Amino acid sequence: MTATQVKVKIISNRKIKNNCWRLELDSGAIARSASPGQFLEIKVCDEGLPLLRRPISIHGVNGSRVQLIYEVVGSGTRVLSGRRKGEFLDIIGPLGKGFEYGRKPVGKSVLVAGGMGVAPLLFLARRLKPAKPLVLIGAGSKEQLLCLQEFKAFGCRMAIATDDGSAGFKGKVTEMLDRLLREMPDAGRPGNIYACGPQPMLKAVAKICRGHNISSQLSLERHMACGFGACLGCVVSTKSGYKRVCKEGPVFKGEELVW
Repeated sequence: MTATQVKVKIISNRKIKNNCWRLELDSGAIARSASPGQFLEIKVCDEGLPLLRRPISIHGVNGSRVQLIYEVVGSGTRVLSGRRKGEFLDIIGPLGKGFEYGRKPVGKSVLVAGGMGVAPLLFLARRLKPAKPLVLIGAGSKEQLLCLQEFKAFGCRMAIATDDGSAGFKGKVTEMLDRLLREMPDAGRPGNIYACGPQPMLKAVAKICRGHNISSQLSLERHMACGFGACLGCVVSTKSGYKRVCKEGPVFKGEELVW
């Protein structure tokens, strides 16, 4: 999968909830080569600040259309939220190593999303659609939950956890994961667990999976200056040494990481 630098037309860029936006782009080149777990490096403006590109996970692909969701948390994403339909963005991608799932997904899989971690997992759910994965989504409250209807549209089984108990299980999504695995018979246990979310959540997922002897694939979030491994600004410790999240990741096996 070769990354390319292209000028991409904005189809839509709209607010979907709180500070979260959905950006849809027209790029057959990116759509054809993109894989779940990969990301794009986006130059949010042609002139002035911010100078650095912003890395955003690929949320979905539909024909030549590429969907992203992002949260406005700083100057870069604030500028991006102001870009309009019909404008063009300078983009490099797709970048990074995505999830491993096979050409014809079989067996039971569980997807664990924390907050904005739903972004790459919806793309993965579409590729896993024949196997109907179980999707666990966690958020602080009911109002912060994202993409529930989209996962349902792919036929996914779902369970929800909220910190305040306003929807679904009251507590962390990792607590719900551990409970579900403990209650599952050995024959019904998943072969793979895929997760994306805040680092404390991913660390907990890795620990839980080790305890249940289940393989995990975790999509890490890091600040990335370049996106192709040149600056070494996003390294993470693994059992085989330091690796770059933007190049050898962002998806790593949970058992490989040193927390």
